[in-house]
Amino acid sequence: MSDFRESPPAGVSKEAPAGSVPPEDIVAIPVRHWGRWIGAVLVLALLGALVWAFVQAKINWDVVGEYLTYDTIVEGAGKTLWITVLSMLLGVVLGVILAVMRLSTNPVLSGVAWGYIWFFRGTPVLVQLFLWYNLSYIFDTVNLGFYKDEMNDVMTPFLAALLGLGLNEAAYMAEIARAGIQSVDRGQTEAAHALGMNNGRTLRRIVLPQAMRVIIPPTGNEFINMLKTSSLVYAIQYNELFRAGTNISSRNLAVMEMLLVVTAWYLVLTTVFSIGQYYLERHFAKGSQQELSPTAWHRVRTQLTSFRTKSPTGPSGRAGGSDASGG
Repeated sequence: MSDFRESPPAGVSKEAPAGSVPPEDIVAIPVRHWGRWIGAVLVLALLGALVWAFVQAKINWDVVGEYLTYDTIVEGAGKTLWITVLSMLLGVVLGVILAVMRLSTNPVLSGVAWGYIWFFRGTPVLVQLFLWYNLSYIFDTVNLGFYKDEMNDVMTPFLAALLGLGLNEAAYMAEIARAGIQSVDRGQTEAAHALGMNNGRTLRRIVLPQAMRVIIPPTGNEFINMLKTSSLVYAIQYNELFRAGTNISSRNLAVMEMLLVVTAWYLVLTTVFSIGQYYLERHFAKGSQQELSPTAWHRVRTQLTSFRTKSPTGPSGRAGGSDASGG
């Protein structure tokens, strides 16, 4: 008979003979990335030089601290926030309507929506602001039948800023909303129609809630961008944050100091809304398959927990890495 030994099945380890020496553990030595450390040192050196340059510059930091909470600056920041919220609200509502029109099978509705998006995305925001502000050159009066007034009295800097920013934003929000609606599977709409739901209810109850996961992230970015773009309305005499800072600097001649004050306020506002955007994205991502990203507090808590559990004697916190039974 031939000497034939059957090999063990796959996944079943063969027991080592008695008295054999087990193999040593493999010690992995991490590769040293010297380029990363050199790059980090260079970046820190450049940042330090930039900070030192501002510290040594001829800037009166007392003036910066004094005007950070100045009444005119705080009022300008409030007006910036107010015009941003209203313009974004107008842009979102009108953008969703334009997106639905763009997806319509009616050629008139889709054509009008396409023409609107083409015009407002193709012209600068500053030009649109001036077009609204100087509308009295074309229309002397506003006559709605039940209301009649001079255009100069109607088209105030606030209204011109609202229309200029809001209508321009609607063109971009229309494309964002259209992408979100198209991201929802067509079968969802067909299933809703099979249950007897009409197009309007299907859009409100089925399509838009699922499309929000796609719409929210770019909408948050658009809001932050709108917050910064609102500084352009200073050109049409609306007294927002940037105009408030320039008016003060024209009196006290502290140009750079007031620019730093305005910059600090914009950074505070954008940071607050960036945090809000992050948690809003987490809220609408709960129903998706993807894992929710950890919050900043979760990251800090994880790091603190890992520091407590780690020990120099071993990764398990016990000498030799043995288990609790000592085996």
